[in-house]
Amino acid sequence: MKTLFTTMALCGLALVGSAQEKPIDSLEGKKIVLDEVLVQAIRVTKEFPITFSNLDKEAIAPRNLGQDIPILMNFLPAVVTTSDAGAGIGYTGIRVRGSDATRVNVTINGVPYNDAESQGTFWVNMPDFASSTESLQLQRGVGTSTNGAGAFGASLNLLTDAFVEEAYGRVSSSIGSFNTLRNNLKFSTGLLNDHVEISGRLSRITSDGYIDRASSKLDAYFLQGTYKDDNTLVKALLFGGHEITYQSWFGIDAETLRTDRTFNPAGIYTDENGNTQFYDREEDNYKQDHFQLHWNESISPSWSSNIAFHYTRGRGYFEQFREDDDFATYGFEPLTINGEAVNTTDLIRRRWLDNDFYGTVLSLNHKKENLDLIIGGGYNVYKGDHFGEVIWARFAGNSNIRDRYYDDNSTKTDFNSYVKANYKLDSKWSIFGDLQYRGVSYEANGEDTGLVDDTFNFFNPKAGITFNLNQGNNFYFSYAVANREPNRNDYENGNPKPERLNDFELGWRYVSPDFQLNTNMYYMRYKDQLVLTGELNDVGAPLRANVGDSYRLGLEIDANIKLGNKFAVQPNIALSDNRNIDFVFQRDGELEDLGNTHIAYSPNIVAGNILSFMPNENLQLSLLSKFVGKQYMGNIDSETSVLESYSQTDFNVQYIIETNSFVKSIVLSALVNNIFDEDIVSNGYFFTFDDDFSNPGSISTVEGAGFYPQAGINFILGATVNF
Repeated sequence: MKTLFTTMALCGLALVGSAQEKPIDSLEGKKIVLDEVLVQAIRVTKEFPITFSNLDKEAIAPRNLGQDIPILMNFLPAVVTTSDAGAGIGYTGIRVRGSDATRVNVTINGVPYNDAESQGTFWVNMPDFASSTESLQLQRGVGTSTNGAGAFGASLNLLTDAFVEEAYGRVSSSIGSFNTLRNNLKFSTGLLNDHVEISGRLSRITSDGYIDRASSKLDAYFLQGTYKDDNTLVKALLFGGHEITYQSWFGIDAETLRTDRTFNPAGIYTDENGNTQFYDREEDNYKQDHFQLHWNESISPSWSSNIAFHYTRGRGYFEQFREDDDFATYGFEPLTINGEAVNTTDLIRRRWLDNDFYGTVLSLNHKKENLDLIIGGGYNVYKGDHFGEVIWARFAGNSNIRDRYYDDNSTKTDFNSYVKANYKLDSKWSIFGDLQYRGVSYEANGEDTGLVDDTFNFFNPKAGITFNLNQGNNFYFSYAVANREPNRNDYENGNPKPERLNDFELGWRYVSPDFQLNTNMYYMRYKDQLVLTGELNDVGAPLRANVGDSYRLGLEIDANIKLGNKFAVQPNIALSDNRNIDFVFQRDGELEDLGNTHIAYSPNIVAGNILSFMPNENLQLSLLSKFVGKQYMGNIDSETSVLESYSQTDFNVQYIIETNSFVKSIVLSALVNNIFDEDIVSNGYFFTFDDDFSNPGSISTVEGAGFYPQAGINFILGATVNF
């Protein structure tokens, strides 16, 4: 039953069987505790007044067949996921409590992963990363102080593979719908001379995608070297990926959704004979490489330290066919051909991003008797070059090869320091305090952003109290403040303000051998929140705008219930009310007070369940279900902007064949997604514009929407051979 109960972590109750709770006097416990030094400064346990869920590699494994980490997290409480290509491979996204990926702080071994400028996370740049993930923790709300961008919806921190003592080799393959194919090779030397381990992984994933031409070709690598002795753990990591994905971020309108839901307008053009064609290289092509060096030292029985240095190198472009584009956009001089003026042309362009991100993070931990004290911080620098090239044009004027029609630079520095402590007053009561200072400087000179030279100084205090009524009941209350700066795209809408959040969390956790329960209420009050408007810019990135006051009020419940020796059920539900207060909108040329409107992309109900059946130790079957309620894609409660509620049910089976030979075991897995073949639309966009042409002398506000349909019933089959 070990695998079954590990899988229970999916619903977020990692109070039993989590890494933090394992006895440290066991060999396995020592390994995990040493590795978790990498993230102990930002992770929490049930002794902290923080709302969180844990997910470890054993729970991920049965469904880890090539889909991205957000898709694997789909059944955690208050989580909504989506996929541009419709099948969980390629560009994927996650929202927590209605907050999009730019508001979810992500760290890998404590190192910031969010893109410094956009603040988003692009999992497509790290294909198959779940195969090198030891565990992850999702903290909902502000959470505890961490490195990188401020958390306004959640914090997600990942721990990469722990070292192992025994050498192994592993070959995994999976095949599925839409010509999906995943292959990876993973190995470890085990501990050499009781001190050194080298491990690695190579992966390739290809898929045509559910949406037309939404193909993905993804390559990834992961290499890790570890040195450990009784008091020291040093890790050097090199990992990265190369993604080539055909663009599928345009979405489709309501009529096309009804008649041709897999249609993809990307790359569409009309040839000289008037025939509709699609450019075959309308694609992203991006490489990203990461280097991390961690040194963890146990200074004494009560003091330990961690320092990490990191460097990320990213470079790539997306390529587009543009039909009848203006010369002026590219600095071309008008031409005269056969006596006629020519100032437009068909062309192919590449828009490049070439960036470097580097810095250091560190922490010092003192843990003795009733006090758990952490002092930490980090300093990170981002340098990004944005430029565009025309690689072909029917008429190019006086341009030269590799001319750049725009060339922008940006620099961002981010310094943070924090001190936090959890102090046990007695056997029942403990108090928590967390003070963080964060200083951010951002400079940019893009045509879309204008000239930017902003500096922000934020103070983010947090405090809470925990009460252990008895061995099974744990209560907590916390209050946290978070401030964060605008991202690059926010400057397209003018001069954005930084935003502020006051987060109140009240929770109760119950643990018994057969039943575990988490329940919490939260109230998140925002000032100048940058909310999604529903619109996209010209590269498919969501746009946001400040609103005055807004709030999120919610109740979250999740449980693990053991039903005899073979069944377990893991339900969760999140109920919330998410509102902009006294929202003002300009309609038909007049300002209109719409009152308290719904915040975009914030469903009032998100529910999930996992029913697991394990007839024996080697066979596990799971039925996974998800329901997401109605949501608006804009902030004006327009029916045009509605995403209808949807439900999804998946079936997962894993069978382990144990052998007594060179091959230690063979693991067979199958995942059938959306077994009831529901028509699911999990994401979209909404826009308005003023039309003063059709009715001269008056202004009429026009609304429109786009939608991202998800695949119907589809499957992935996998096999893993362990040596």
